[in-house]
Amino acid sequence: MATPPEQNSADIIIAGGSYVGLTLALALARELGPDLDLVVVDRDAAPTSQVDVDTTDPRASAISAGSRNLLAALGLWAPLEGDATPVSAIELTDSSLNAGVRRPLLTYDNAVRNGSDSGAASYIIPNARIAQVLHDAVAATPSVRRWRGASVSGFTAGSDTASVTLVDGRRLTAPLVVAADGRRSAVRELAGIQTVAFDHDQIGIVTVIRHERDHVNRAIQHFLPGGPFAILPLAGGRRACVTWSENAHEARRILALGDGAFLDEVDLRVAGRLGAVTLDGPRASWPLETHLARRFVAPRLALVGDAAHSVHPIAGQGLNLGLRDVAALVECVADAARVGLDLGTMDALTRYERWRRFDTAVSTATFGGLNRLFSNDNTLLRSAREVGLGILDRLPGVKQLFVTEAAGLSGDLPKLLRLPAER
Repeated sequence: MATPPEQNSADIIIAGGSYVGLTLALALARELGPDLDLVVVDRDAAPTSQVDVDTTDPRASAISAGSRNLLAALGLWAPLEGDATPVSAIELTDSSLNAGVRRPLLTYDNAVRNGSDSGAASYIIPNARIAQVLHDAVAATPSVRRWRGASVSGFTAGSDTASVTLVDGRRLTAPLVVAADGRRSAVRELAGIQTVAFDHDQIGIVTVIRHERDHVNRAIQHFLPGGPFAILPLAGGRRACVTWSENAHEARRILALGDGAFLDEVDLRVAGRLGAVTLDGPRASWPLETHLARRFVAPRLALVGDAAHSVHPIAGQGLNLGLRDVAALVECVADAARVGLDLGTMDALTRYERWRRFDTAVSTATFGGLNRLFSNDNTLLRSAREVGLGILDRLPGVKQLFVTEAAGLSGDLPKLLRLPAER
């Protein structure tokens, strides 16, 4: 007689153990109390040492002021703050790759002026550091069980609970399952939720450079024909994360180069702004696509982060959108629990979907449209862009609106994105 698969029950199951999934686990544990039983199913195997926790990842994230408030509420900002570079100003240029001079067309102060909130609108933090802090916080949270090296192979939803089956045969049940398992979400596909997708025919490339001149906490974005090229300041003044989007064919050529020739390509795009540059980390790459799930919820299921939406990195808002999902879902679930409803009630899930889908749909369309508008070498379009950016540069009030929006401090904010006095 066959041995039945191991069965476990929990209050909430989160499929996916990356930044959004782990932040969600910590936020739910904070809001729902120590009696919560939450399982994170993480397909990545447990690291063999602290050094193995994503320390080779060259990426860095632009964390908005709203996301900073969320991280602070979870006790995560204090250990991150020393590695967080507040962006003091942002400079935009629009030129051909071989332009001798890249004249700034739009420069703006990146400070928040939104009621009682103040400080920088965004901070650059190495992804490796974010991963380490999340790893440590989850390990220290008794109500969160993290199942490493586990992948989901089945999902079913019933009237009272949902069931998740793992590749190794184990089965988990809970009133609520959250898919935080990335753009190729297995749970989303198992639930039959389709996506609207667009391939940008671009590849994202990222590395870290060390440079001769101090960046003075200024972020620079060059709009080049192959795609946007961003220089994101890192702590210390003379290191930066370089992130750019490139035509897929050209990107493959660049990625095949040795370090010396690859550095020449980086130096050409940095355009002398920071003096002599050297490579100070590995390179990484990934294909760029946009997708938006047709639904963010189903019975006993919610989608968050890249499982629900993936946007072009032109504005650096991908992780911030995922953290907005976290704040909204936690508030909806916690409010339902306070009035005696179960954690996976459809009322709470529907409220979450209404709250988040419009914002992410607008962001998906906007960032994809901006990439198409700027990633070309059309003379007439470049002239129109230069005129438009020049006009915007003379409108400080409009620029401040953009800064407030990018800071994640506009609209109907979940409580965790606000300052403590405003919650």
